[in-house]
Amino acid sequence: MTEAFVTELEDELRAIVGPAHVLVDGDLRAPYETDWTRRFTGSARCVVRPGTTGEVAAVVRACAAAGVPIVVQGGNTGLVGAGVPAGGEVLVSLTRLNRVEPVDAVEAQVTVDAGVTLERLQTHARAAGLDFGVDLAARSSATVGGMIATNAGGIRVLRHGSMRAQVAGLEAVLADGTVLTRLTGLAKDNTGYDMTQLLAGSEGTLAIVTRARLRLVPLLPARAVALVAVADTDAALDLLAAAREQLATLSAAEIFYPDGLELVRSYAKLPAPFGEPAGAYVVLECAGRTDPTDAVLEMLATSDAVIDATVASDRAGLDRLWSYREAHTEAISAAGVPTKLDVCVPLGELSALVTELPGTVAAVTPTARLIVFGHLNEGNLHLNVLDTGEHAEEVTDAVLRLVAAHRGSISSEHGVGRAKAPWLQLSRTAEEIAAMRRIKTALDPAGLLNPGVLLPA
Repeated sequence: MTEAFVTELEDELRAIVGPAHVLVDGDLRAPYETDWTRRFTGSARCVVRPGTTGEVAAVVRACAAAGVPIVVQGGNTGLVGAGVPAGGEVLVSLTRLNRVEPVDAVEAQVTVDAGVTLERLQTHARAAGLDFGVDLAARSSATVGGMIATNAGGIRVLRHGSMRAQVAGLEAVLADGTVLTRLTGLAKDNTGYDMTQLLAGSEGTLAIVTRARLRLVPLLPARAVALVAVADTDAALDLLAAAREQLATLSAAEIFYPDGLELVRSYAKLPAPFGEPAGAYVVLECAGRTDPTDAVLEMLATSDAVIDATVASDRAGLDRLWSYREAHTEAISAAGVPTKLDVCVPLGELSALVTELPGTVAAVTPTARLIVFGHLNEGNLHLNVLDTGEHAEEVTDAVLRLVAAHRGSISSEHGVGRAKAPWLQLSRTAEEIAAMRRIKTALDPAGLLNPGVLLPA
């Protein structure tokens, strides 16, 4: 590729988005070229920051004409290498797509750009007396487009479902620059293929999401959170069963373990939550129109799984109890560069998986540190392995095969990305993968959008 050809494409991109939004200098590109975990990095040909759907479409057409692949990036909070370049791609950052439209209170919906952060979406919805059903610890950075692309879940899937369930319509740019717009948000629309649901969870491999019509949920002002000490994972599942049966307002059920608690306490300078340590810890949250505290206390009093518990319903208390769970990600990152494996198994397999994980990791690298936490109700664990050194891929292989042996999925929330693409066959049949390839080829015949992501080479 000649220098003149390179300059020609960059000049065309500058004409589309403005010179200030085409970053070529290495120092300016660097923040976009490494993911949040610091594990995945690459070199982009340039970083382009379009500000409208029209600019995204023009950028895509220019790259398609030049035969140059594109990597799509939202808030760069992904954990599987899907939003950073492998080498030489044009990186399209969507952070300038940040407009929000007025909330439609009658439909309980809102249309926002793909670069809007979850935190801003929540604030916008709550100002109108509504709320958004998905919540993540990375709410200040995670963007709507990235959450749709990965079908993000978070802490309230138990009550509201994952990101796919919140999407009522999309605007997206195909690999040839064609713009698809379906933002009516109709509750019933049986007019053919559901492109919105096809693109949700596609990790930017089929199209670039630029706007979304999102469903909103009631704003529930009264909350109560319980942090509960239990003996082990089986006891945590017993507690979950009691909570689901007795607490109609249950909105979250999270689990973590002693190693994670120790790390979080050291990082965040938190006191011990209980006088004596326990084998596992569960966070339960209820939300309603009226204070659910009494119902939570009654359930805890009748559950044999409870060793000890503390309950809060005031803002400071809620934040304090949640911090034991939500500080896990930052505490792990501060301790080193982790191998992150987001997995899901049937609840009947969860206890066995937790029991077998330490030995599986130790068999590969005895000095590694395993920190486990996750969403109890969905059997979704975030497995973080520190100090893997040169054994990261071997650890990944061993753990994902263990998960598959327990009838689980190699990815529950964060997508497959580049990191897990070689193991996709553990969760999808050869026939399913072939069908996905045919869809990819139909919508992106030249393979220019997020090459190497999701589908194995």
